[in-house]
Amino acid sequence: MHLHDTTHVLRFGAPLAKARGVVILVHGRGSSAEGIAGLAEIFSADDFACLAPEATNNTWYPNRFLVPPAHNEPWLSSALAVMDKLVAEALAVGIPSERIALAGFSQGACLVLEYAARHPRRYAFVAALSGALIGPTDTARDCVDLLQTPVLIGCAERDAHIPFEHVEHSAAVLGAFNASVTKQIFPGSAHAVFPSEVDWLRRQSSCLTVGV
Repeated sequence: MHLHDTTHVLRFGAPLAKARGVVILVHGRGSSAEGIAGLAEIFSADDFACLAPEATNNTWYPNRFLVPPAHNEPWLSSALAVMDKLVAEALAVGIPSERIALAGFSQGACLVLEYAARHPRRYAFVAALSGALIGPTDTARDCVDLLQTPVLIGCAERDAHIPFEHVEHSAAVLGAFNASVTKQIFPGSAHAVFPSEVDWLRRQSSCLTVGV
């Protein structure tokens, strides 16, 4: 079943074929590519590309991320395939994985973590803004090596959408997968992008062009 595709992808910054690095921005449930495009302003360099795919009906998968992954199929696999196509597009024009970054908010945050866990390589960075790995905390996973990829997992401590134990679990799992994990927990219950997360993204943006 064809559910999501790369037809609707907003592209910012340098053309991918000329870019030295790329960040893939993934929106949350009910939002859109335009809705997350504002994050592109964090990255001030003019020699990297931003790609923001859009989900069919603005939703990457129908149920909450807490349920077993099979309960979100075939939508989940289709969403992950969109990300994989964009990563493959970047690799095909000569951008190495260590200059490919993934960042998402809410449902998109869950998706970028899940993609990285299922497609291990050294990324520029992976940023989950109010999100966690998809599935119950006892979901079986292959042990993989993320090669010290910087990973941000940020969330409010009482976020109604993202249970705190899932944030803690995700940080532990990705740390065991040899990611360099930064966990940022914020007081209150806001389901939002926080200023310190923006600061982290800005600091990490230099990874997009390192080594050129």
